Amino acid sequence: MRLLKKEIRKKMIQQRKSLNSKDLSDKSLAIFRQLQGLETYKNATNLMTYVPFQDEIHTTLLIEDFLERNLQVFIPVTKPKEKQIIISELLDLEKDLEVGHFGVLEPKAYAFRPKDPKILDLVIVPGLAFTKSGYRIGFGGGYYDRFLPTLKHKPATIALAMDFQIVDSLPINDYDIPVDMIVTESQIIECKKHRSEQ
Repeated sequence: MRLLKKEIRKKMIQQRKSLNSKDLSDKSLAIFRQLQGLETYKNATNLMTYVPFQDEIHTTLLIEDFLERNLQVFIPVTKPKEKQIIISELLDLEKDLEVGHFGVLEPKAYAFRPKDPKILDLVIVPGLAFTKSGYRIGFGGGYYDRFLPTLKHKPATIALAMDFQIVDSLPINDYDIPVDMIVTESQIIECKKHRSEQ
C-alpha cells in the first residue's frame, strides 16, 4: 500500500508540475468560480484553508475574497513533533506570512493568532489525488486525518482539485477521513452521495 501511495503521489506531483503558470491560474479561477456558487461557501463565515504551496491551486483567491468581505480566515500551523495542526487567524496575506515547516508559508511570530477550531464552519482540505467518494492522498503526514476527527461540530469539508486529480480508487485506511465535497474546474462532486451508493 505504501509503495502504491508513493507512486500515486509521484504521478500527481509530476502532472501538477507539467502545468504552466497560465494553466494553473486559469484552472484555479474556474475552481474558485464553481466554489463561489455553492451555498456552503456563501454561508460560511469562518474559513480554514491552506496557503498554496508549489503547484497547488491558488487558494489565495478564497482568502482574498473572505478578507474583502470582512469574514474570518484561519490557516493551519503544523507542529511536526506532535503531528498536530493549530489554526491561526490570518489578517493580511502580504504581511503576516513567512516560510515555515516543509517550505510552507506560516504566520510570522507576531501574526500567530491561535483560535479554538470550534469556530470553523468550512475547512478546505488539501490533497494530491481524490476519489469521488471523498477519500484522498496527501503528502503522507496524516495531519488532516488527525485534525478533522477533533472537530466535534463537523464543519463542512471541501477539497479543491483539478480534473486529473480525480482517480477511480485509492488505497485507504480505517483512519482516513473523506471530505464532503470536491470542486474541480468542470464539476462539483457530492462525495456523501457517492459513498452511499457504494
